[in-house]
Amino acid sequence: MNRITVPLLLIVVLTATALAAEAPNFSGEYADKNLLNGQAVFQMSLEQSGNTVSVWFSAGYNDGHGAAPEANGTGKVNSKGTVEFKFDDSDGNAGTGTITHAGNDIVVSIKMTKVRDSGPLAFYREGIRLARQGKK
Repeated sequence: MNRITVPLLLIVVLTATALAAEAPNFSGEYADKNLLNGQAVFQMSLEQSGNTVSVWFSAGYNDGHGAAPEANGTGKVNSKGTVEFKFDDSDGNAGTGTITHAGNDIVVSIKMTKVRDSGPLAFYREGIRLARQGKK
């Protein structure tokens, strides 16, 4: 190989490695306005810096009855491009979750690790598909 080919090849390999290592972007506002067969709303806000993601979400029944939890937590984007997070809610509950991309939307799965108030449990489930809100 000549003197130009080796540095050029090294630049291409390093650039490809850097692009592959970049975490997918989850930042945005998401919602399911028809949760529980149209009885409730679940909304989530994500802010990301590098592979660290701040998570905030809330849920509530459309008619205002029952629990209306608000929760926040933090997570990391793993090597598979999924956010793994921990959270605490306003009712004293705690849990873990995952967030994956589904096109422009996200899919959230939540598992409880501590239940102090069972009221919000109807909102915490596997496979909640949330549509991106606002700018597309």
